[in-house]
Amino acid sequence: MEWCAAYPTAEHACAAEVITGYFEDDSDVSAVLLMGSCARGKADRTSCVDILVLLRPELLGRRRAALEARWLAFYEAQPVFTELRRIARFTHVDLDFVDGAFSPVERGWTDGPDAFELEIGNTLVYTTPLHVRGDYLAELKARWLPYYDETLRAARLSMARKFCLNDLYHVPDFARRGLYFQAFKRLYDASLEFLQALFVARRVYPIAYDKWVREEVEEILGLPELYARLLGLLEICPFESQLTAEKAAELEALLEQYAPAEGAG
Repeated sequence: MEWCAAYPTAEHACAAEVITGYFEDDSDVSAVLLMGSCARGKADRTSCVDILVLLRPELLGRRRAALEARWLAFYEAQPVFTELRRIARFTHVDLDFVDGAFSPVERGWTDGPDAFELEIGNTLVYTTPLHVRGDYLAELKARWLPYYDETLRAARLSMARKFCLNDLYHVPDFARRGLYFQAFKRLYDASLEFLQALFVARRVYPIAYDKWVREEVEEILGLPELYARLLGLLEICPFESQLTAEKAAELEALLEQYAPAEGAG
């Protein structure tokens, strides 16, 4: 799928232009990447300007503190960013420095899904380069796209399913004991872990697990029938009921249908 960057206001466009100009003369910067809703042509006037500044790991490790301090001073001093912040309450520049050293991290049973696939997707797939220097961005794309290797993918799918099922299996007991808020939290976390498993199973990087879900499921994955089934999973009324347990069983069925264990079915 091709992405078409679009800025919702002149202030958004000016902010991105000034940011690009600020970093393009730094020979250590490998790329300035527009990400988020502006990069995908989905932004409106309340959207932020989301930027990633990519440096090789050894350079970012040495320079991060200085880069962040200089950027903050520049951001506070430039009128273009003040004008952007005046558009809406939360409209601003969200800028981060990244090194492209993607690696899974250990997670706990109640942490929700980790960010490994999100970081790859939001750096290498759902971005528009505003400035590129050298070969590092191309090297990262060659390594990680269209998807990471099958051995890692099988392990990641197994992990995502394990955490999803663990949350789902806790829901009935919590609901039975009247711990309805915890039952709902486990169901909600399982819904995010289901989305993680779904994307891994289909070898597609996600944008988010709690935002842009309709775009991801219907447009990116091409599963409109699944999105229709997901809509009602978190509708629990009356809240103090066993409905969370019923919804957990429904979500488990979706997991087995759309993201089964490797070799199953």
